Amino acid sequence: MSSHFPNRILSIILLLVALGCSKAKRSENAGIKMQDFVIHISEYARKISPAFKIIPQNGAELAFKTMDSENEFNQKYLNAIDAFSVEELFYNGNYTPDNERINILRKLKPQKPLLVSESVNDNTLIPAAMAANLTEGFVPFVRNATNYNYTQIPDSVPNKNSMDIVSVSDAKNFLYLISTENYSDKLTFLNDIKKTDFDLVLIDLFFDDNSFTPEEINTLKTKMNGGKRLVICYMDIGSAEKYRYYWKKSWGLHSPYWIRKKYEGYPDEFWVNFWKSSWQKIIYGNDESYTKKILDAGFDGVFLDNVEAYYFLYYNG
Repeated sequence: MSSHFPNRILSIILLLVALGCSKAKRSENAGIKMQDFVIHISEYARKISPAFKIIPQNGAELAFKTMDSENEFNQKYLNAIDAFSVEELFYNGNYTPDNERINILRKLKPQKPLLVSESVNDNTLIPAAMAANLTEGFVPFVRNATNYNYTQIPDSVPNKNSMDIVSVSDAKNFLYLISTENYSDKLTFLNDIKKTDFDLVLIDLFFDDNSFTPEEINTLKTKMNGGKRLVICYMDIGSAEKYRYYWKKSWGLHSPYWIRKKYEGYPDEFWVNFWKSSWQKIIYGNDESYTKKILDAGFDGVFLDNVEAYYFLYYNG
């Protein structure tokens, strides 16, 4: 055996460590850019509508400096948002608590409201999933296996009340209904939501390819029992979706260059270099931007999905 073999092994180990450190540093830098992105979306929207709500989904570690929950809070980021939302915290099919994220959310609980969407593969688990979150002071939405893609309105509303909901912290429950695939027409979709008592309703900006109007959104802002509620709009800021109005036929992976990486499990989506100005102009800052369309439609706020793109650009392959 060559006497140089151990040295080669050591060199490989050092290279792997260096590559890991490089990925971590690039991910951290991208995390800072995502914090700035969310802050800028918030600043833009609130100049137009000061009470506009900003709710990022997942990526709760962005609330901390360098995305490390052992560090102090990024106060500018916290000031820019109204709540945190996460998915599959205690249940991902079965009971599989994500203790790392649970501990992060416990630290965040005094700062902002926490909305949690759980997924169960058996309806008998719904009460336990509700209880796990309510015990922590989190606001739960529990969907079963047939509702994994947020296509259905649950039969019951937890903690139903007739209060007027002005801020996200007032909400005792929420409806997550971003898919319209079960509805053949817009009117039925709107009427089904109107007949509920959810405090906060999360829907998409579009039914098929048509944006909801301010008049339509306004009809959703009153619960069936008469209390006022918030209507929040879904927007993906970390990945580009081929079925959105902004997508061009010539686009694909690396074209434009900021369409960076395939989104595993979602064939019509791609992770993007979200800090690039071409992408950010699609999202906010001008009259043709996605955020402005949401504001024009009369929504009370926006739900920012895939803020954790900063991580997935450099990890998971």
